[in-house]
Amino acid sequence: MRILWLCELAVVMLAVSVAVWLRFYDDDVAREAFARSAPVRTLLVALAVTVSMAAFGLYQTQMRHKRSDVFLRLVLAFGFGGVGLLVVYYAVPQTYIGRGVLALSLLLSLLGVTTVRMLSSRLLSADAYKRRILVYGAGRQADMLNQRLRRRSDRQSFVIVGFVPVPGQDVEVAEALLLRDGRALPDLAESMGIHEIVVAPDERRGGMPMEEMLTCAQRGISVVDLPAFFEREVGMIKLNIVEPSSLVFSGGFDHSLPRRLSKRCFDLVAASVLLLLAWPAMLAVALCVWLESGSPVLYRQVRVGEGGRSFELAKVRSMRTDAEGDGVARWATQNDDRTTRVGRFIRATRLDELPQLFNVLRGDMSFVGPRPERPQFVDQLNREIRYYEVRHSVKPGLTGWAQLRYPYGASVRDAEEKLTFDLFYVKNHGLLLDMMILLQTVEVVMFRRGAR
Repeated sequence: MRILWLCELAVVMLAVSVAVWLRFYDDDVAREAFARSAPVRTLLVALAVTVSMAAFGLYQTQMRHKRSDVFLRLVLAFGFGGVGLLVVYYAVPQTYIGRGVLALSLLLSLLGVTTVRMLSSRLLSADAYKRRILVYGAGRQADMLNQRLRRRSDRQSFVIVGFVPVPGQDVEVAEALLLRDGRALPDLAESMGIHEIVVAPDERRGGMPMEEMLTCAQRGISVVDLPAFFEREVGMIKLNIVEPSSLVFSGGFDHSLPRRLSKRCFDLVAASVLLLLAWPAMLAVALCVWLESGSPVLYRQVRVGEGGRSFELAKVRSMRTDAEGDGVARWATQNDDRTTRVGRFIRATRLDELPQLFNVLRGDMSFVGPRPERPQFVDQLNREIRYYEVRHSVKPGLTGWAQLRYPYGASVRDAEEKLTFDLFYVKNHGLLLDMMILLQTVEVVMFRRGAR
């Protein structure tokens, strides 16, 4: 994805240069005037376009979109990138390249980037460009890897060459995928051109050839365990295979002073900018809610935050005032009949979440983090789901990694699946990841994924 981004950055910059030449092909003075500040202007256009593409999920390593979806996202990304550039040009007139040049640049860039995407999808789909993976283990855990990542689209960066059964352990992987030639692990891996060994036995005690694995590592063959492989390739932490020791010794969970300061600064800037842009929409939504179903316009609810502490969260009311008249907390469901007509719209577009910006400014929430749950649900989920309390080691967020990767949760099963992504965020959170999640949230809102 980094290489793809650099290629597309270069394509857009080249498109701007070609657009200038076409626009002023008979005007040497205009071309020379543009050339004096060309690097800055062309780079600005390229950055605006690629950042907008990131906001529409076009640089996700786990992207699973059809070609028509990719093209639609490209068109929308270029449209939003163009609008963003117009705002920059208004604020900094010295960077302006002209309407004709901008329009021609965006058109040429769209054609160039679409071509790059088509070529890269064909090139990178070939197994010759993927890492060759050997799985040590052929039991339940190894078969779970095979089943969970069974589609070709799930294996965009690797190909599983085969599974090596562990002596004395059950075999659940299909016979056709097994490697039973009896050679030592280093010799087998070297002869088959293996780049990485994934360690996935059902029982580690007495079943781990550590000397052989050390030899593989010395020969430049990477050795990783199954939880780390899932974490890297899928962006999740599988609850049923990860042990507390893996979480303790694998690093992450950064709560240092620089990280806390950078996260708080990010929260204040992001919340303030969004509040500045969104206040007219907030007033319009409040008026619509009041006209349809009267007051109260805001709905306040107790949620569980960092360290298990409770706080009061504010949302624009999207349900009837008697939605929980009996005092019993209920999950929201698909096409919930408690939702008002205005409520269905603002929930689908996430406009009902905007008052939580004040929670972010107060410090109850972060802009990015696990979504806060109600105390009644938290008590239940703590009892039924392993590691659920770990998600409360950071502040809850207005948006989060789980919101990008999983639809709306409305059951214990959904909460367990979302936790796999929340734990990934809690363990790996950083300023760069927060910025990426913030940008890709635009895609979630635009395409109304996950709302109920």
